[in-house]
Amino acid sequence: MSHSHTVRIWDLPTRLFHWVLAASVVGLVVTAKVGGNWMEWHFRLGHLVLALLVFRIIWGLVGGRWSRFASFIYAPSRVWRYVRGDGSASDSIGHSPLGALSVFGLLGVLAAQVATGLLSDDEIAFAGPLTRFVSNAVVGQATTYHKEIGQYLVIGLVALHLLAIAFYVFVKRQRLVMPMVQGDKLLDAPAAASRDNAISRIGAAVVLAICAALAWWVSSLGMAAGF
Repeated sequence: MSHSHTVRIWDLPTRLFHWVLAASVVGLVVTAKVGGNWMEWHFRLGHLVLALLVFRIIWGLVGGRWSRFASFIYAPSRVWRYVRGDGSASDSIGHSPLGALSVFGLLGVLAAQVATGLLSDDEIAFAGPLTRFVSNAVVGQATTYHKEIGQYLVIGLVALHLLAIAFYVFVKRQRLVMPMVQGDKLLDAPAAASRDNAISRIGAAVVLAICAALAWWVSSLGMAAGF
């Protein structure tokens, strides 16, 4: 007779990061397509994503057990076993091997998109705050990547991410969305829970405040230059 175990997998800071980042990425795509005065919001959302990405890197080192990068860095052999269907039950507690690749891919592409955005110049009304620190050639390359390559990589990876979620939900019958909303997963075997207490959440708020201050400082470099 099997018993189910309810385990806190995703701490509150990780869940908030996930949903705020998702909304911000949607906002970035929409404002970029609309253009015009909405580019002001595009820049603001870009700085918000910068703060979120820095926060996630730090939280990936000190956050709850299953939010730490150490919990979902898999050897290639383990990823291959999972793809072949020979994975272990522990592969699905936090991020699965394929889910981990998706997370790292999204974080990397978003980091590149934010970085090139900070170095981009549309030569009309908007310029990134870091353009004055690099050559015109670098600005041109960053702008080209940001407008013509990066945005489609972001859209493509987000689409793949959503398709993967749909596959797991409707084909493999695994609940992925609700655990990222409420934090808990229903597991067949006991597992160590993520730390998600008041002290942890206060610590996350402090880290986020520092990351927000960093993003604001980066944005102020452009204001100092008169952009």
